[in-house]
Amino acid sequence: MRIHFHGHACFEIEGEAGRILIDPFLTGNPSTTAKPEDFTQLDAILVTHGHRDHLGDAIQLSKQTGAIIIAVFELAAYCQSQGAKTHAMHIGGKRLFPFGWVKLTHALHGSGIEDPEGGNMIFVGPPCGFLLKIEGKWLYHAGDTGLFGDMELIGLRHPLEVAMLPIGDNFVMGVEEAVHASQFLRPKVVIPMHYNTFPLIAQDVREFLHLLQRRAPESQGKVLKPGEMFEV
Repeated sequence: MRIHFHGHACFEIEGEAGRILIDPFLTGNPSTTAKPEDFTQLDAILVTHGHRDHLGDAIQLSKQTGAIIIAVFELAAYCQSQGAKTHAMHIGGKRLFPFGWVKLTHALHGSGIEDPEGGNMIFVGPPCGFLLKIEGKWLYHAGDTGLFGDMELIGLRHPLEVAMLPIGDNFVMGVEEAVHASQFLRPKVVIPMHYNTFPLIAQDVREFLHLLQRRAPESQGKVLKPGEMFEV
């Protein structure tokens, strides 16, 4: 199984049973070289919430590839209204897809889409994170979130191979909170995300790696530059 990083919070996970994309913010993303037209075959697109730097190109990619968008009910309904194929879920629910299991987790954030006509915000349900079981391995994409105590329960119930955690602060967890989250989750590997895309979320990733090694030595920090891949 291969995990490709496409900048910000966008990950492509490629396994024997399928290929999925999470939070496909490609157009307008200054930290990626990938483009929507690079993706001609996808099985599913997972979207954690409706903000433009996460929903991104999901609707276009669904129309382009025929992939289903998996999201909370309200966001899935919005995407369906725009012509995308969707599968609606909600927090706490799980489902087996051809590529593996998907389970939705809590996330502390917001979720809305700017109305292109009126300039107002369309609220599209709560944000979420994703637990994935692919080829027998548990992966966790936290989405945009602050630190919360139930991360410890996630770690206790799911032996995590990889956790993808935001570290950018301001809108999400900062470095120290992400390290604390790693202590709760106890994954083998932590991949930091959602940092340095814009000046407001600039972070020194070396500080994260240093603190992780000191406080959660059972977890290995793995920094991926956009375009890089990690094999699980």
